[in-house]
Amino acid sequence: MAESPVKCPTLFSPCKMGRFNLSHRIVLAPMTRCRALNGIPQPANVEYYVQRATQGGFLITEGTLISPTAAGFPHVPGIYTREQIDAWKKVVEAVHAKGSVIFCQLWHVGRASNQVYQPGRTEAPISSTDKPISGRWRILMPDGTYGKYPRPRRLDASEIPEIVQHYRQAAINAIEAGFDGIEIHGAHGYLIDQFLKDGINDRTDEYGGSVANRCKFLMQVTRSVASAIGPDRVGVRISPAIDHLEAMDSDPLNLGLAVIERLNKLQDELGQKLAYLHMTQPRYTAYGQTESGRHGSEEEETRFMRAWRGAYKGTFICSGGFTRELGIEAMACGDADLVSYGRLFISNPDLVKRFEVNAPLTRYVRATFYTKDPVVGYTDYPFLDQGRRESDIRSRL
Repeated sequence: MAESPVKCPTLFSPCKMGRFNLSHRIVLAPMTRCRALNGIPQPANVEYYVQRATQGGFLITEGTLISPTAAGFPHVPGIYTREQIDAWKKVVEAVHAKGSVIFCQLWHVGRASNQVYQPGRTEAPISSTDKPISGRWRILMPDGTYGKYPRPRRLDASEIPEIVQHYRQAAINAIEAGFDGIEIHGAHGYLIDQFLKDGINDRTDEYGGSVANRCKFLMQVTRSVASAIGPDRVGVRISPAIDHLEAMDSDPLNLGLAVIERLNKLQDELGQKLAYLHMTQPRYTAYGQTESGRHGSEEEETRFMRAWRGAYKGTFICSGGFTRELGIEAMACGDADLVSYGRLFISNPDLVKRFEVNAPLTRYVRATFYTKDPVVGYTDYPFLDQGRRESDIRSRL
């Protein structure tokens, strides 16, 4: 008698992610939205995440600051003060009431900042280097205008343990706020990526030069955070092939494999897997193509992602420009365990339902991505069943 063929999972299949049992594989990607006034989550933040929560779903928060030096956008939330922790508790409690799992993404932008976001509004932002981001890129300022990225201050090796401690304490704070876990943001040209990429990292000490040295900061952060809250509550996000904010590497394939080799080794040493590895497709940047325009062929993208997927021993999340069809294809080809969606989730709070019934999608409005308005472009996108949404909102008021 012939054996039954093994069924591939779909976007709507259950998934066991370590200790967490998910009912589907559509993840809310972390996205900066600038609605946490003065760095503190507001009622609008509660509503935003609740709208996108589903029974057995998985949400990752926007980048959340680990310290006062970490910001590079106005009104992004932190997780380093008592007031911030208490405000996040309200978000987490509401999301848990909807049956979702939620992780807090821990963020430090490094050189992608400006003096106006630094303590005293005069200090230079910190980085692996003292090379600034070029004038081809502009930073969003608190008044809504765009400014230049200044020259950063190269961290001394003796200062790095303090930054590692900031990540560790932020993770502890996130668990105190009720989060199910945290994601270390090591991608997209921000602080950890500034250590990983040889196009930025020009250090000659133990944190620069060889790929082993460039991976050191990320691995110190990951080990410290995992020891504080448990490996199975820690996810890591990297983007070896993305050159957003001029974060370029001469050998992105092997950089990714080097990080994965070290994460696998750490898991073996700890005797427990991390929650997941979150990888961004080479085709992604915030503006739809890489900064240099040289993101390579579709075949190269597929080769990179499959090499990383095959090497990592654990749950693998992919992100970057996915549609419903591309997500279904990724599942069918075994290219990922979960797929995270960003911009489509902004304008379709019920994206999971829309994907399930293959309903039309609402277009997002890019001009409202980074405003501080608590409603417009944030919580006012329609649901398929608008009447039920309004009833649900009224019941929580």
